[in-house]
Parts: sequence; structure tokens; C-alpha cells
Amino acid sequence: MKKIIILMCCVFLLCGCGKIDDKDVIKELEKNINNKVGYKLDGTLEILNNDEVYVYDISVGHKKDDYYKVVLTNQSNNHSQVILKNDDGVFILTPSLNKSFKFQSDWPYNNSQIYLLDKVLDDINNDSEYKFKKTDNGYEITNKVNYPNNKNLVKEKIVLDDKYNITKIYVYDSEDLICMKMTFDDIDYSPKFSDNYFEIDEVMSTFEVEEVKETSIFEDTMYPLFIPDGTKLTNEERIKTDFGERVILTFEGDKSFLLVEETASVEEEFTIIPTFGEPYQLMDTLGVMTDTSLSWTSNGIEYYLISEVMSKDELIEVAQSIYELPVTSIK
Repeated sequence: MKKIIILMCCVFLLCGCGKIDDKDVIKELEKNINNKVGYKLDGTLEILNNDEVYVYDISVGHKKDDYYKVVLTNQSNNHSQVILKNDDGVFILTPSLNKSFKFQSDWPYNNSQIYLLDKVLDDINNDSEYKFKKTDNGYEITNKVNYPNNKNLVKEKIVLDDKYNITKIYVYDSEDLICMKMTFDDIDYSPKFSDNYFEIDEVMSTFEVEEVKETSIFEDTMYPLFIPDGTKLTNEERIKTDFGERVILTFEGDKSFLLVEETASVEEEFTIIPTFGEPYQLMDTLGVMTDTSLSWTSNGIEYYLISEVMSKDELIEVAQSIYELPVTSIK
């Protein structure tokens, strides 16, 4: 009888040891992500805006502790941009224009980043109320996110397989709608980096010279479909420049702002432009966000949106509403 009891206790203990809980899963994630080398990954980012979906191919390289290279290629036009962080600062490289913006920025430590695994892990650890779920194919963790430039994004769901590999991440807004989806195709936790992997010259050399070409002159003024209440278009000015044209749209009222559209120019020599602000991911391109402005390049047009009275959320809403349809005529 004594032997039977001992045997039953052993079986009970063995069964208990096989149960995986949230702490075990997070521990495995930490072991992989917080290794001594870093990681490389490839995947696809989808940004959803109502019925529109913008899709990017993404390649990330991260070397401990403070080096990052993120290559984003828009599938619709094959336009590539690179976010680079090295000893010299943070850069957004645009090979097609042969130029870069340089930031004095805390990126990527100042907000969530759906395609950076170490930041995803920080999101989990910073949320004491995260939700954990065992699924048929693995696990799910749902936690809060921190996007200070887009406060409408409130949580993310991280999907893992039964070997603790992150396969997908979904970011949701306050209405529980999916706004971003990241699919991870390959993750390497034992990467090898060349000595100049995070150098600007090396990054630019990976893009063929044929990519750097003149952009066409735009024919139609682009107008925002979203204009804050109590604000209207009061003036439109069109100016010839050395590279094409510049259009200045003046909106006056409760939320006054200025929108400048200009033919994008290709630099003859690679140019680095110092700037204040932070990199910001718009629907179809990377931009530069400050407290009072948002600038970006899309389809051969450079946009500058400036306001002393609008919030960042309002600047973003105006920027993401710019479309080919005209607003009401000036009165």
C-alpha cells in the first residue's frame, strides 16, 4: 500500500511538471530575446486604415545593446526606407532621394515598436495586468502598448507557437479594431553582423543606383479630407521651384494649419539633414514628427504640415486623410 501511494505521488508530480504557465512562456521569450548577441528577423507589416491596407516587407537587425537597422519596403511601389541607430544617432534613410534625416532621439526606447522584439518584451513586462491564454497551436499574450504619438492604439495580442516563437502580433485601437498586424517569417537569435553592418555607407550601398532617380512633377494639388471643425481653406498658392513646383495651402479658423506640397528632389550627393523630432510611421511612408509639425515624402511629393494649435493626433489625422479629391472651394 505504501508503494502504491509513493507511485501515485510521483505520477502527480510528473504531471504537474509538464504544465506550462505564463511565467514559463515569458521566461523562454526573455532567454531568446535578451541573449548576448541580438537578433535578425524578416516579416510583413500590414497597416490598416478603414478599408485600405498598406503592406511592408520588413527586415530587422538588432545588435546588443544599442544598434538597430530596420528596412521597410512598401509592396505597392517597392519604395524602401531605413531606420538606422548607431553610435552617431538615429537616421531615416531614403535611398530613392539620396538623403537622410538625422535625429537626436530616444528611439526606439520612447514608445512601443511592433517589429522590435525587445520592445515587445518590454510591453509585456510593463503591464502587470497582461492576459495569457493557451491555444491549440501555442500561446497568446495580450498587453497594453505605449504609442504616445497615436493614443488611439491601446493594446496588442502576441501569438506564439508551441515552441515559444512569436509568429504574429496584432495592435488594436480603443474600439477593439485591428490597426496593425506583423507576421514574422523568420527569426534568428544567433545572428552574425559584419563590422560595418550598421554604417550608413554600407546601408546605402545595398540599394542599386537605379533606385535613385528624379521624381516627376505633380499635376494635382492634394487636399486633406479631414479638416477640424471651425477651420477652412482660405488660400492656395502655387510657386515654381528649381525642381518643380510648391503648393502652399493655408487653413484658418479654430485649428489653423499650413500644408506645403513640393516636388521631391534627388540630391546629387548623399545628404544628411539634422532635424528635431521622432520617426513616425504613416500609412505608406516614414515621416518626421515634432510637437508642431509632421513631414513626409510620398509618391514623389514632399509634404510639410505645420500648426501651432493642433495636437499631434490632429496632425496625424489630417496627414492620413490627404487624398486626390479637392475640398470645398475657397470662399
